[in-house]
Amino acid sequence: MKKWLIIGAAVIVVALIAVNLLKSSRKALGVEAGQVARKDLVEVVTASGTLTPKRKVDVSASTIGKVTRLAVREGDRVEQGQLLLEIDPTEFRSVVDALQAAVRTARANLDLARAGRDKSQQDLERASSLFGSGLSSQEQIDAAEANARIEEARTASAEATLRQTEANLAKARYDLDKVTITSPMAGVVTRLNVEEGENAIMGTLNNAGTVLLTVADLATMEAEVDVDETEVVRVKLGQPVKVEVDAFPDTSFAGTVTEIGNSPIYTSTGQSQQAVDFKITVTLDDPIVGVRPGLTAKAEITVADAKQVLTVPIGAVTVREWPPLPKVGKGRRPRPTTAAADSVKREEVEGVFVIEGGKAVFKTVEIGVTGEEDFEVLSGLADGQQIVTGPFRILRDLQHEEAVKVDTKKKGAGADKKRD
Repeated sequence: MKKWLIIGAAVIVVALIAVNLLKSSRKALGVEAGQVARKDLVEVVTASGTLTPKRKVDVSASTIGKVTRLAVREGDRVEQGQLLLEIDPTEFRSVVDALQAAVRTARANLDLARAGRDKSQQDLERASSLFGSGLSSQEQIDAAEANARIEEARTASAEATLRQTEANLAKARYDLDKVTITSPMAGVVTRLNVEEGENAIMGTLNNAGTVLLTVADLATMEAEVDVDETEVVRVKLGQPVKVEVDAFPDTSFAGTVTEIGNSPIYTSTGQSQQAVDFKITVTLDDPIVGVRPGLTAKAEITVADAKQVLTVPIGAVTVREWPPLPKVGKGRRPRPTTAAADSVKREEVEGVFVIEGGKAVFKTVEIGVTGEEDFEVLSGLADGQQIVTGPFRILRDLQHEEAVKVDTKKKGAGADKKRD
C-alpha cells in the first residue's frame, strides 16, 4: 500500500512539473534569432547629381557685332587656337587702317621736328662762335637759344604724338583680333548658341554677355552630387567613390572625392520646410566613352570600412531606458514601485537583446561602422552570442529578462540555424 502511495505522489509531482513547464512555454514570446558574427563592413554615403567636365570654357563675345562666319558645329572636336567663329570686322579694320595712316603722319612730323631741332642747335653753335670773335651780338645768342628750346619741345611733342598714335593702333588691332575667336583649349564643342547672321552682345558690369559656345575637355569628368547635411561631415577629401551613370546601366566607374563645398544648398520640400545639402565633387579616374555633360549620376562614397569585425543585424539594435525599471505583476511593461526606484537616473541607450537561459537580456552596445545590413559592435557583445533579431512588433516592446523562445519557422531563425 505504501509503495502505491509513493508512486502516486511521484506521478502527481511529475504532472505538476509538466504543467508548469507547459504554462511557462506558453508565456514565452516567439522571436527570431541571429548570431553575433564577424564580417567585413563598408559604410557608404549615397548621393545623386550630374556629370560635368573638369575643364570647360564658356566662350563669350568681347565686342558687339554680327556673326559673319561660323567654323564649327556642336559636337566637333577642336584644337587650341583653332578658328571657331568671326564677328563682322569691317568697322574695326577701317579703324586700324586709319590709325596706320595716322602713325605714318606722326612719324613724318617727328622727322621734321628732329630736323628743325638739329638746325636750331647748329645755329646756336654758330652764333656762339661768332660772338666769341665779336661778330655776333648777345641778342642773336638769346634768339638762337630760344629757337633751340622751341625746336626741342616741338620734337618732344612729336615723339609723344607718335607714341599715342601707336598705342591707339595697338588697341585697334587688339579689337580687330577679338572679332576672330579661336578655341582657348583642345576639347569638344558641347554647346553652340549662335548661328551665322545673329548679333553677339558684349557683357557689361551688370549684364552677362552672349555665351557663344562652350568648349569642354571630356577626357576628365566630374560628378557633382548633393550630400545631405547629416552625412557631409563624414565625407573627406581622397575617399574612394563608386559612380553609376543612368546612361550606362550595369556599369560603375571609380572616382575620388576632390572637393567638398562649404556653402549650403537650400531646397524647398513643401510646407515651408527646406532641405540643406552640400555639393561634393568627385573626379572620375578614367575617361568614359560616349559621355555627355549633364548625364545623371549616383555616387556611393566610402566613408569607412572595417575588416572582420563583430557585427549584428541593423534590425536587432534598439533603444531602451537604462537601467531598467523593476518588474511588478504579470504585465510586460515594468513600473516603479518605490521612491528609490523613481530617483534612479535613467537614459536612453542603444543595445540588443541577447538570449540567455530562455530570456531576452538587454545588453548595451557601442556602434561603429554602419554597413548595408549590419552594424559594427565596438563593445558589449562577444562572437557567437545568440540575439533577438525580430519580429519588429515584438522587439519594439520587448523588455529586459523577458521570457522568449526562438521560433525556428521564422525566416531569420532558420537562416541562422543553417549557418550554425
